[in-house]
Amino acid sequence: MRCANLIGGRWVDPGDGPVLHVRDAATGQVVAQVPAATAEAAKAAIEAASTALPHWAATTTADRADFLRRCGQRLRSDRQRLANLITAEGGKPLAESLGEVDYSADYLDSAADEAVRLTAHTLPQRREGRVQVAVPDPIGVVAAVTPWNFPLAMLARKTAPALAAGCTQVAKPAEETPLSALAFAEILVEEGLPNGVVNIVTGEPGPIVAAWLDDGRVRKLSFTGSTEVGRLLMRGAASQVVCLSLELGGHAPFLVFADADIGAAVEAAVLGKFRVAGQTCICPNRFIVHSSVVEEFTARLAAAAKDLPVGRGTLPGVRIGPLISDEAVDRVRAQVQDAIDRGARVVTGGATIAVPGCLDRFFAPTVISGATPSMRCFEEETFGPLAPIASASDDDSMVRMANATHYGLAAYAFSADPQRLARAARQLDCGIVGCNTAAVSDAYAPFGGRGWSGFGREGGRWGVDEYISWKYICEARPD
Repeated sequence: MRCANLIGGRWVDPGDGPVLHVRDAATGQVVAQVPAATAEAAKAAIEAASTALPHWAATTTADRADFLRRCGQRLRSDRQRLANLITAEGGKPLAESLGEVDYSADYLDSAADEAVRLTAHTLPQRREGRVQVAVPDPIGVVAAVTPWNFPLAMLARKTAPALAAGCTQVAKPAEETPLSALAFAEILVEEGLPNGVVNIVTGEPGPIVAAWLDDGRVRKLSFTGSTEVGRLLMRGAASQVVCLSLELGGHAPFLVFADADIGAAVEAAVLGKFRVAGQTCICPNRFIVHSSVVEEFTARLAAAAKDLPVGRGTLPGVRIGPLISDEAVDRVRAQVQDAIDRGARVVTGGATIAVPGCLDRFFAPTVISGATPSMRCFEEETFGPLAPIASASDDDSMVRMANATHYGLAAYAFSADPQRLARAARQLDCGIVGCNTAAVSDAYAPFGGRGWSGFGREGGRWGVDEYISWKYICEARPD
C-alpha cells in the first residue's frame, strides 16, 4: 500500500521530510512510516478540494451513489487485508477488525441510499402567484479528523455522507493508526475518485487542523475524539464560523432493573464493555444494578470477564487486546486504585497481564463491586476494560444516578417490562439508548450525543443532512 499523503489525486511521499512511525500497539515495533505533514501540505489539500468542488457538486446523485456502492463492495472484497492493517496498527482482535470493515462498508451503502433521495422540495403554495422551493446544496469543502479506535469506520462514516451530499473533503486520520485510512483512500482512487475530491493528510493534528480552521474555504469540520479537544476545536472554528459536528466523550450507564434477565444482561455487558478492550465511546462505563440482583449480576459478570482470552489481536480466539498506549494503562490503573482506596472491591482483574514478546499494555478484564458516584471511575470516562458496579434500591434512583453526568452519548437499560424500558428510555438524557441490548451501532441510524458528548449526527439521512446547506428560493409569477 502507499504510505503517502493523497493530495489533489497525487500520492505525496515524505521524501526527505519528517515522518511518523506507526507502531504495533502490542509490541511497540514500527510497522510503517507515513509523512508528518506540515501546514503547507494541509493548505495544499484545501486548494485541491476547493478546485474539485464545483465539478463534484455538479455530478448527479445517482453517479455519487454508484461510486459509493462500488467502494463499499471493494471494502467487503478486501476485508481480510484491511482487517490485518487495523489489527497491526491498533492491536484490536482480528475478529473485531473484520467486523469494522463490514461496518465501514455499511456506511458507504447507507450514504449511497440517501444520495438518491436528495431532491428539491416544492413547498405548499401559501400565497397566489408564488412558487417556493427548498434546494439541497452541498455545504462546501469539509474537513474530517478521526480517532484511532475505529480508524477505518470513523473515516468511512465521515467521508461517505460528505461525498453523497456533493462536498469535497480533507481528512486527517489519527497519528497512531493512519494505515487503514490510506488503504481506504487507495480504494477510492482505484474506483474512480476524481482528483481532489478526497485528500488525506497524515501528521500531528495541531498545525494541520489550525490551517484548515483558518481557511475560509473549509465550511465544516467533523471530529471524533475527546471532549477536551472538542472544546479547542469550537474555539478555533469561531473566527471563520466553521460548522462543526463533534462526537466526543462517552460515559455510558448500564442499568439492570430488578426484573431483568440476568443472563442476557451479563452477555450484553461483556459484549459492550470489553469490545476493543473497553476503548469505545459507547461502551458501558458505569454499571447501576438494582440491589435485589446486584450480587448475582456481579458474580456472573466477573466469571464471564475472567474467562475472556487476553493476548495479541492476531491470535485466534483472543477477545482482549492491548490498550493503545502506556498512558491508557496508567489511566485504568489509577481508576482501579482510586476505587480501592474509597472502599470498592476488585472481584476479578485489576492489573495488567504479561503477554510474551509484548509491551505491558494488556489490562485484565476487571470487575469492581461497591462502586459509588464519588469514585473516579464513575466521574471520568475510562476507555479501558474496567466495569465498576454500583447499586440502588429503586428505578428512580437508578435513573438519577445514570443522569448524574455532563456526558450524554449512550445508555443501556435491561428489564423484562416493556413499560419500564420505555420509561427509562424517555428519562435517560443521552442520544442513544439500548434496551435489552448493547449492540446499538447501525450505519442507518442517527449516532451522536448531548452535553459534553457533543452535537451532530452520523449515519443514515441524519448523517447526510449534516453536509447539506438548504437554499430557499421564492419566485413571484405574474398571473
